[in-house]
Amino acid sequence: MNTRLLPIMVAPFLLLQAAAAETLRPSAEAVDAITRRNLPEFIEMLSMPNDSIKAADIQANAKWLEAAFQKRGFTTRQLDNEGKPLVYAQFNKTIPGAPTVLFYMHYDGMPILPEQWAQKSPHQPVLRQRARPAAASPGAGLAFTPSTASARSGWEDLDLAKVLAGPIDPEWRIFARSASDDKGPIMMFLSAFDLLNEAKAAPAINVKVILDAEEEKGSPRISAPVKANRELLKSDALIINDGPSHPSNLPTIIFGNRGNAVVELTVFGPRAPLHSGHYGNYAPNPAQRLATLLASMKDEDGRVTIPHYYDGVKLTERERSILTAVPDDETALLKRLGIARPETVGGNLQEAVQYPSLNIRGMQSAAIGEKASNIIPAKAVAELDLRTTPGASAAYLVEMMEKHIIAQGYHLVKTDPTDEERAKYPKIALVSLQRGSNAAFSEMEAPAGVWVQDSLADTFAKDGAPSKTVRIRLMGGSVPTDKLVEALDMPFVIMPLVNADNNQHSFDENLRLGHFLDGVRAFTGLLQKPYVASVATR
Repeated sequence: MNTRLLPIMVAPFLLLQAAAAETLRPSAEAVDAITRRNLPEFIEMLSMPNDSIKAADIQANAKWLEAAFQKRGFTTRQLDNEGKPLVYAQFNKTIPGAPTVLFYMHYDGMPILPEQWAQKSPHQPVLRQRARPAAASPGAGLAFTPSTASARSGWEDLDLAKVLAGPIDPEWRIFARSASDDKGPIMMFLSAFDLLNEAKAAPAINVKVILDAEEEKGSPRISAPVKANRELLKSDALIINDGPSHPSNLPTIIFGNRGNAVVELTVFGPRAPLHSGHYGNYAPNPAQRLATLLASMKDEDGRVTIPHYYDGVKLTERERSILTAVPDDETALLKRLGIARPETVGGNLQEAVQYPSLNIRGMQSAAIGEKASNIIPAKAVAELDLRTTPGASAAYLVEMMEKHIIAQGYHLVKTDPTDEERAKYPKIALVSLQRGSNAAFSEMEAPAGVWVQDSLADTFAKDGAPSKTVRIRLMGGSVPTDKLVEALDMPFVIMPLVNADNNQHSFDENLRLGHFLDGVRAFTGLLQKPYVASVATR
């Protein structure tokens, strides 16, 4: 017998023993074993490029995911989305009359710059451990500091065979694009069904799944296929599995998320680029004007100075107390981020994300470096993302921005200015809303949130005492919750599962395996907890 595989082979016995109880509570050894067994499959999934700009890559991912869900007893189909399909899956074992829960995750990933990653390719996953192990503690993940050299100094590569040969160290991490955002939760979900199926245990709810293919692009087309398949997707609650859990590593429940409006701001200069020697001090430079215009929108403390930008945010004392109750360690947070002090939009991180933001995510004018020319450019462009909140929609924020720009002396155009406009107006700009999503919010005492909170408290209970949970009113990141809720008209809650320091959207994205193990446990517990849609269960 190959003793290297023994831990995996004994897993079914551990599971069957646990299945004798009313609810399957898999042992740590069983969760460890199923995780090791599924790691090669997870690595295979991560090895598939998934930037949604390439439809062929997305289609290959969709086909792979259908096979993975079918293997676990799901019926699947692809929902047409202009070549970038959503994947729908429904568990075959249904319970007549039982509530149905729809789980949302996404399988596309952010674009990559391979040269920034400390590995051969972001789509060739690498397993790593700390070269200088940090002291084990509930917040051990906070020791990870993102940097271009993060995987070269402080981390060392591991051989996958080492992982398959023995118990998993929860501090090991998988570095790959989409490891945490959002393929990790998909594999946690599939692993939970492996545990249930092998123990011959069944969910206490009817289960549906929708996997998005364009979340990282703002899900611009998701409304159409969701509305077209409204009856197919009809459920009693929506559970969104995306985003990072709280840095304390405590089970986390989030009751809403900010939306995201992507805005392109163009400031026009001369009709064509001009020689800076011949025309400097005479022809206005649009890059300089753009910089001045952007500077007028925020003060030194990070507060947006556009009039009425924050007017829609009105927090009650109860809501402020909920925000204060989140156990953020500000000292550790500042150290991890590498900043001396935060902006002062809110009194703390949780309060800050309740307000709409204005972020400059990129600027472009003339070339720099070796390709630079001594010119006054014809135009300068900034791309902004405005995080929307309840009471501050994308349309409202863009309207306030446009009024502010006009107040700075600009004439706004819809297309490139005409000769007549150039002759008449000294300052010309164009504001273009590229795409936008609004915030979504669910009441914190609604049944869906209570159901998730009670399940997590039970699943991670210690010594007979329910686990503490972190309840977050609004998540800073964006998912297409507003479009799903509008189309399906169902309550929702967000259950994030990955480590807070996962580097999502950046290079060296990673998933801590301790979070993977806990995610499998979280799904296993939630799937077996009856959902009462009409009243809170506590």
